[in-house]
Amino acid sequence: MTKTQKYELVESLTQRLSENNRFFIIDLGGFNVAKTNDFRRKCFEAGVQVQMVKNTLIRKVLDRLDGDFSSIHASLKENSCLMFLNEDFKAPAKLIKEFRESNELPRIKAAYIENTAFAGTDIVDEILALKSKNEVIGEVVGMLQSPMQNVLGALSGAGQKIAGILKTLSERE
Repeated sequence: MTKTQKYELVESLTQRLSENNRFFIIDLGGFNVAKTNDFRRKCFEAGVQVQMVKNTLIRKVLDRLDGDFSSIHASLKENSCLMFLNEDFKAPAKLIKEFRESNELPRIKAAYIENTAFAGTDIVDEILALKSKNEVIGEVVGMLQSPMQNVLGALSGAGQKIAGILKTLSERE
């Protein structure tokens, strides 16, 4: 790869990651061609893009982005692959967990999701346990609505009780 090609790759990756701040760095080392192709095919079907990138180029891209990537820099050793996430940030983690059931690899080296860096090989379950932005907003709205619904329920229940008592009293006479 020439210097010009490397520069263009760094520029395009920088722009891509600045627009979408969700990515995984994984290690496919140890995969043979058939397993690599199978993994890439499953990623394609899940809408996740995979691109092999040299660690030095990933470092250059991360240095150009805003954010704290120090924990990710430490994991940039051996082979590295970038996985670009779609709207569902859990899709790659699900895919990797599913693929690991029949294989020992791939191994997640690091992830960056919504301005939070994750590093280490055992972060798949941690990422799968995260809630999406929409799920958190839904929970907050539900928590805010709960007290209002209780008050309205009590008021409507009390009103029905009073109406029932008045109806019973009027029927007695």
